[in-house]
Amino acid sequence: MRRWGLVLAAVLAVVICAFSWAPRWTPSRAEYPMQGIDVSAHQGPIDWTKLKTQGVDFAYIKASEGGDFRDKGFHGNWLASGRAGIRHGAYHFFTLCKPGAEQAANFLAAVPNESDALPPTVDLEFLGNCRRTDMMTPDQFQQQLNVFLDAVEHRTGKPTILYLNREFDDAYRVSKTFDRPLWLRRIILEPKFGARTWTIWQASNFRHLDGIQGRVDWNVARLT
Repeated sequence: MRRWGLVLAAVLAVVICAFSWAPRWTPSRAEYPMQGIDVSAHQGPIDWTKLKTQGVDFAYIKASEGGDFRDKGFHGNWLASGRAGIRHGAYHFFTLCKPGAEQAANFLAAVPNESDALPPTVDLEFLGNCRRTDMMTPDQFQQQLNVFLDAVEHRTGKPTILYLNREFDDAYRVSKTFDRPLWLRRIILEPKFGARTWTIWQASNFRHLDGIQGRVDWNVARLT
């Protein structure tokens, strides 16, 4: 019984250390010098003036979703991040039951056309998306994403970054079909999927920062 008590105490100590360590963890700054966050209205009010001193070099901010949804926090976050001297870019959550042209129009209407902004990003994942019965086939998806990318890149003049997790990439063959920079999600461990090396890696979804209530996604980037 004493032995099991010691084992249980050791396990409990490891769990407590992990919970204490995880909110502060980031990949190595020496290896990945450019690091930042992605946010939406779900984070609530953000005090952007506090973030730069905590290592936030850039921020991707949700602008829109589908054909008509606009993130209510986008405008304020866009202006405040710029004033704080944090490089920013906008992202759109692509839904699998709306035409690509409609989604591109929604995104472009929401986002200021700033020449020095980071490249636009399209978020491609199943979470929170359309009902399975309404979703596009892979061929339909590729056609509609092409329409979206053409419209967005015509306006911005920059290749759009594709945010992916392994499940979506496997199902829709995105990275093999579209020759665009990749933003790949894999928590703690560097992602090994995708048809080419990542440009952005989402490494954590449990970072805690002074100025943001609750958790926030943490990323490293190879951006110029």
